[in-house]
Amino acid sequence: MARHRTSSHAVFSLLAVCVFALVIAAPAIGRAQARTGSNIEGIMATPDSLAFASGFQDSAGEVPVVVLKRGGLMGLIEKTPLGKSGAGELFIKGGTFMWWLLTTTIIGLVFMIERLWTLNRAAVNSRKLIGTVITTLRNDGVQAASEECQKVRGPIAAILYSGLQKADRGPEAVEKAITTAGTIEMAFLERGLIWIASVSTVAPLIGFLGTVSGMINAFEAIASSDTVNAQLVASGISEALITTAAGLIIALPASMSFNWFVQRIDRFVIEMEEATAELVEELVRQQHA
Repeated sequence: MARHRTSSHAVFSLLAVCVFALVIAAPAIGRAQARTGSNIEGIMATPDSLAFASGFQDSAGEVPVVVLKRGGLMGLIEKTPLGKSGAGELFIKGGTFMWWLLTTTIIGLVFMIERLWTLNRAAVNSRKLIGTVITTLRNDGVQAASEECQKVRGPIAAILYSGLQKADRGPEAVEKAITTAGTIEMAFLERGLIWIASVSTVAPLIGFLGTVSGMINAFEAIASSDTVNAQLVASGISEALITTAAGLIIALPASMSFNWFVQRIDRFVIEMEEATAELVEELVRQQHA
């Protein structure tokens, strides 16, 4: 019985793919705008090296830090109220890899919401359900008990229904049907968890990659500068570390939610085993009665 399944997973999967494509295309749109000269102010530079200067001395012997204007999509974001907020400024300073981190965040949120919604819909009072099914089975027969299962959504009701459909073929057929249905329901419960696990693994790696890229740009800017001061070095390193911090922040809730979903599914498994064991025991008792 797959009646309790909905199209939520397909909807959320399609949404994730669309958002992924949109966010991935954003940097390319920005570069295209930059090439056409639209929405550009000042000197163009890569997002990871925008805080670095060419390094020259003025009459006072000081090395001013020239902040380059951003063009393209980052330039548009920088002009908005969001770009002037604390989070927006960090996003812009983080550079191109922040788009990839944003993509992983959206995908992770989509599948976390989908799993939370699906598992909450699948949750039932298993003790009340099996009690109702066994009572109906004793009083009104297998067909009435099957109808009681059809009134309840969720994997436990689906497994009991599959077992009752084979009740006339003996306990062995019932157990085989329950095993097959249990495998299908487990796949349904675990569907989408791989994406959450992937986000918890990939986000820190993207963050580290962004940091390495930022450090490369920082040292290239330092190497091209005639005079280097502590402010220039510290600014480059701090911005390079933004992506690492962002990746770890994204991975933490994804990892915690994945573990919570696994624990919730394990609880479903225990409830299914208890309910099916009572059903098989009742069918065996009726067969020998």
